[in-house]
Amino acid sequence: MRIGLLGTGPWADMAHAPALGGHDGLDFAGVWGRRPGAAKEVAERHGTRAYDDVDTLLADVDAVAVALPPGVQAELAVRAARAGCHLLLDKPLAPTVAQGRAVVDAVRAAGVSSVVFFTARFQPETEAWIGEQAAREGWFTARAQWLGSVFGGDDSPFARSPWRREKGALWDVGPHALSVLLPVLGDARRVTAAAPGPGDTVHLVLDHSGGASSTLTLSLTAPPAAAGATVELRGREGVALLPEAAQGPVPALRRAADALLGAAAGGRPSACDAAFGLRVTEILAEAEALLTDAR
Repeated sequence: MRIGLLGTGPWADMAHAPALGGHDGLDFAGVWGRRPGAAKEVAERHGTRAYDDVDTLLADVDAVAVALPPGVQAELAVRAARAGCHLLLDKPLAPTVAQGRAVVDAVRAAGVSSVVFFTARFQPETEAWIGEQAAREGWFTARAQWLGSVFGGDDSPFARSPWRREKGALWDVGPHALSVLLPVLGDARRVTAAAPGPGDTVHLVLDHSGGASSTLTLSLTAPPAAAGATVELRGREGVALLPEAAQGPVPALRRAADALLGAAAGGRPSACDAAFGLRVTEILAEAEALLTDAR
């Protein structure tokens, strides 16, 4: 499968490009970015071609991977789907429900496949754990803490990201927490509470279709020593803790590409397709509305 990369920022350069270039089933055909000079630099580093025109890239490939801000991703994902390209997307799918729904509609209309990269769903240890817990019944409650230090003093290349500054932890790390909780506890019937904390920290309470409740604490402003992710489930069978992953994002992205290849070849759609990404967007938008009222 010939695949192109849309995006030239740090995430595109450090994760997407090496994952695509090192995948045996992909022909990494080229890079397009909103800054042509940056596209040329990324392409040269990873042994591929820079495209000046996005539509030319879309015409040359079978699929695209997108590493762009959510609003830009949503617009270009619709464009790519209409051009017949399969989609390897990043989270969050879109910054609004309407934009996310437009992506899903375009995917369905074009008959292309989609995968949204929720990291924990494509790391072997966490993926296996999620499957094991989803097969068990009787979960009573869950606690998820997803704490980053992007704005908390850590020297992060993502601290200058305008969309992260605007949307904060809810939209950046919230999708990671939801991607773990939803397959285990069931869909979130509603966000029952949302409250702001220090910096961009938010606290959410969800009511799940399986009968359990969950609490989420999300932040990008945690002190570096306090950063990390924890998910704890409690129920009839006791307590289960999300294991740490042994691999970073590049191998996980290659596994996401495997899922896209399988779906595009006529296999089962990925559980993390654009429709799941839209559902996550809907929950985030509901929480955002409650937080706006609280503030």
